[in-house]
Amino acid sequence: MLQVARLAPKLLGTDAAELVVNFLRARLTPAGGFADRAGNPDLYYTVFGLEGLLAIRADLPAAQVAAYLRSFGDGESLDFVHLSCLARCWAALPTDLRTNVPADAILARVETYRSADGAYDATPGSATGSLYGCFLALGAYEDLGRPLPDPAAMLRCAESLRTPDGGYANDPGLPLGLTPSTAAAVTLIRHLGQTPPPDVSKWLLARCHPQGGFFAVPDAPIPDLLSTATALHALVGMHANIEPIKEPCLDFIDSLWTNQGAFHGQWADDTPDVEYTFYGLLALGHLSL
Repeated sequence: MLQVARLAPKLLGTDAAELVVNFLRARLTPAGGFADRAGNPDLYYTVFGLEGLLAIRADLPAAQVAAYLRSFGDGESLDFVHLSCLARCWAALPTDLRTNVPADAILARVETYRSADGAYDATPGSATGSLYGCFLALGAYEDLGRPLPDPAAMLRCAESLRTPDGGYANDPGLPLGLTPSTAAAVTLIRHLGQTPPPDVSKWLLARCHPQGGFFAVPDAPIPDLLSTATALHALVGMHANIEPIKEPCLDFIDSLWTNQGAFHGQWADDTPDVEYTFYGLLALGHLSL
């Protein structure tokens, strides 16, 4: 994702890219983490702050962030989402600041989220895994440079979460797929060396609003930036033809841009943040190709 997001300045232009840098830097808190929507430092938002700056090729506040990350130790106090974010943040920092990262201890904690079917879920002790849980675990192992144990279990989990309509759900037993979950399934399957079902690209393209942007679910009232960025990422990864939707999607993304140098998550969202700003960069990166 980061490699593609680095292409976003081709469409943003120099002045807008500088606005993005200024916005992201303004979201860095004195604690060393990037701020959530309430203004508090948060590991989840720190991932997007770091990767947003890397995408724009701006200097990182690396020493400040490293001090913030060290305050979490091996992640004993963290839930699965923030534990995986701890791994992702460490991976984003320069090598000289990554000495003595407790990688094995962090991954030992990741293993406490392994489900009975061999996959992963955000709730410890779950009978079955979820796409989000598998995605988090895969990212943590890759970020910390360790081999993923039992990738076949993740593939079985993804296969079990295919929905009757042809998409993927995050959890078992749901009748309809979700755009972010389907995009996550595609990315997961490809990262594990397999080919996603070819008809998934048609399912994703059918979620595109005629005026641009992707719906999270078929009956969503408006498209959103998370669904748009992740759907484009999955479609390009499957070599699907996105030419017919490029201009409408560019118009949609432009409608979410603010002169603060950030993006809103969707038309009804009044608060731009670092997460959606990164998704804006990711979407622009794919649309620049």
